[in-house]
Amino acid sequence: MLIQDIIRRKRDAEALDAEAIHTFMRGVADGSVGDALIGAFAMAVVLNGMNRDEAIALTEATRDSGQVLRWNDLDLDGPVLDKHSTGGVGDLVSLVLGPWIAACGGHVPMISGRGLGHTGGTLDKLEAIPGYDVTPSDARFRQLVKDVGVAIIGQTGTLAPADKRLYGVRDVTATVESLPLIVASILGKKLACGLDTLVMDVKVGNGAFMPTAEASRELADAIVAIGSGAGTPTSVLLTDMNQPLADCAGNALEVHEALRLLRGEGRDSRLYQVTHALAAEMLLQSGLASDAEDAATRLEFALDSGEALERFSRMVHGLGGPSDLAERPEHYLAPAPFTTDVVAPRTGTVNAIDTRALGLGVVELGGGRRNAGDAIDHRVGLSHIAALGQHVEAGQPLLRLHAASRADAEAVTRHLSAAFTLGEEGSAAPASPIHATLRQEDLS
Repeated sequence: MLIQDIIRRKRDAEALDAEAIHTFMRGVADGSVGDALIGAFAMAVVLNGMNRDEAIALTEATRDSGQVLRWNDLDLDGPVLDKHSTGGVGDLVSLVLGPWIAACGGHVPMISGRGLGHTGGTLDKLEAIPGYDVTPSDARFRQLVKDVGVAIIGQTGTLAPADKRLYGVRDVTATVESLPLIVASILGKKLACGLDTLVMDVKVGNGAFMPTAEASRELADAIVAIGSGAGTPTSVLLTDMNQPLADCAGNALEVHEALRLLRGEGRDSRLYQVTHALAAEMLLQSGLASDAEDAATRLEFALDSGEALERFSRMVHGLGGPSDLAERPEHYLAPAPFTTDVVAPRTGTVNAIDTRALGLGVVELGGGRRNAGDAIDHRVGLSHIAALGQHVEAGQPLLRLHAASRADAEAVTRHLSAAFTLGEEGSAAPASPIHATLRQEDLS
């Protein structure tokens, strides 16, 4: 089958069969299909779309373009499951969720990424921990998944290699905005981990990846249908990103916050609500809990007993980090040299927050990357971020800024202050952070 003929058929809005899609993606993975052909194919998909069967075949071809992890030989005593988020600000859910699920009997081989744009990356957060190795050997990774129940690492070159090439071409050919291409990219990598079930966290709001609530819902529906259609039961929670999920943003600061939650603190926070909801869905979908009440009981016991925190500590130590991080985080997570408060210019209620602007503020401080090869300052970030609906007096802090220097802090202060819209008392009541839960049976 000629690659050019596959592209021609999609250019002419014909539906491609699974064989054609797998042939194309094998060529992408082994290098026999050049960048020009990849760009032509991607543009044809952007212009003409894909039906559901095509999207499932593209996801499966992405998954199968490299190594697909198998766990049968390890004789695991529980299901293999994972969660993925479309990204946000102050979203440190993975740091808490993986160990929490492991403490409830699951095995979580979590392949995570770095920060992208205004959103923070799980790997960047973990690299704030001295010695933590995000690229361990395959043997070490598998052993930790078996013995500890969780290992959070970076993507290896053997998992879904076709996606890396396809995304690289899409990034420079104005072909990123295509639902089937987006879903295949997200799910192809995750399903290559050999999961029994997957739960996705799709963000909604001004700090989300998708531009509108309708687009987020469309993405969520597609993920459920295509993930399940590709053989992995998949559900999605739509969660709010109209404000940072935690009251902090920045790598070391978010590790501190993760440890606080794993110690059982902060159970009244939005971060806890979202993490708990995702964890409960994972337990239900995998059969580790019989119903919502059983899931809640198991999750509470895992925190109260200290088992979730213990799993995190064992994972960190198993990947080269300190064995006593949980006991002495201040010893290992260096603070920023300079801190200052960004204060409210007048009295009022926080009616809106430009979440994207806060995330970009962290990047400007050095806590994220402007270019792919940039080094990250793990110390910098924001904390004590005021929440939607919170009343503030003139001169009261809207957030605390952690910077490498006074000059760095002064360079972003005005932008960070402008990210908060203050209005009349009581004019903005914060909504629940959980918008909806979607499962395969919910789709029409």
